[in-house]
Amino acid sequence: MSIDRALVDAALAAVTDPNTGRPYAAARNVKNVVVQGDTVSVAVVVGYPAMRQFDAIRKQFDDALRAVPGVAQTSVQVSQEIAAHTVQRGVKLLPNVKNIVAVASGKGGVGKSTTAVNLALALASEGASVGILDADIYGPSLPLMLGIEGRPESPDEKTMNPMTGHGLQANSIGFLIEQDNPMVWRGPMATSALEQLLRQTNWRDLDYLIVDMPPGTGDIQLTLSQRVPVTGAVIVTTPQDIALLDARKGLKMFEKVGIPILGVVENMAMHICSNCGHEEHIFGAGGGERMGKEYGVDLLGSLPLDIAIREQADSGRPTVVADPQGRIAETYRTIARKVAVHIAERARDMSSKFPNIVVQNT
Repeated sequence: MSIDRALVDAALAAVTDPNTGRPYAAARNVKNVVVQGDTVSVAVVVGYPAMRQFDAIRKQFDDALRAVPGVAQTSVQVSQEIAAHTVQRGVKLLPNVKNIVAVASGKGGVGKSTTAVNLALALASEGASVGILDADIYGPSLPLMLGIEGRPESPDEKTMNPMTGHGLQANSIGFLIEQDNPMVWRGPMATSALEQLLRQTNWRDLDYLIVDMPPGTGDIQLTLSQRVPVTGAVIVTTPQDIALLDARKGLKMFEKVGIPILGVVENMAMHICSNCGHEEHIFGAGGGERMGKEYGVDLLGSLPLDIAIREQADSGRPTVVADPQGRIAETYRTIARKVAVHIAERARDMSSKFPNIVVQNT
């Protein structure tokens, strides 16, 4: 019995990506369909890191194809291809960095750095090449949270190689100064130092660079938002009204410089008692969701105020690597997947496709 190619195409067109809610074929994720005898071969290429979901995606297509009359065997190859996407106007992409994600908050103390590190680790756990830059010149915490000691090597006395921890490429002013040495610098000096960390680090073929922004919306934050090629921003807040007030300011700052908001993370959404497991909304409830609806952005996820998150970050093994099968690690991975999907849905950067045109007198 011969296989009707039209039925094969219809079956493939009906398979829906659970992460986007749209058919894979409509997003041009289905490639190289071959019908030979009683076998159908197909390649599925998603534009975001989803290595842990490859088996589930393969089963989706296998089930759909086997429902077609005459199909006895299938060969479904699943892979991911992460592209560079557009940034704000007038800013060029960094070499060897496809996408930069700024993780920001309007104020300190909301768990922004812990969220940024676990977001980076979650993306890496799904098969992406990920780096993280600690942009908090005055209060660097990345060396402690990733358990990295030592100083970056400089191969040419002009640039430096990133440090590595738990599979992440990382850099921070904390690697270059003594741990208890305060940075008594004015804004322009701090901004200049941060730009050097960003541009003079030899990042190696990154799909994503997570930038842990300093808290607030002052001159340093605004300057960085204008000079750093940012694909999108994630806003971290707590449900508390005071934190939400400042988070709104951070969101508006990114909007003013043309950086899209990828979503809001509500941290410390509820407290979990370490003795009995009782959950209590000590900072209020639903603040992140209300903020998302108010500004038309996604609530990426809500995280608890859990002593384990703090202990794991302080020990140099953040939650995603310390307890990868736990509920909180899965929440971080869900947040990371949503961020990556939002990026994948943005227009691609095409600047690398066109040659530089130089006009010379001849």
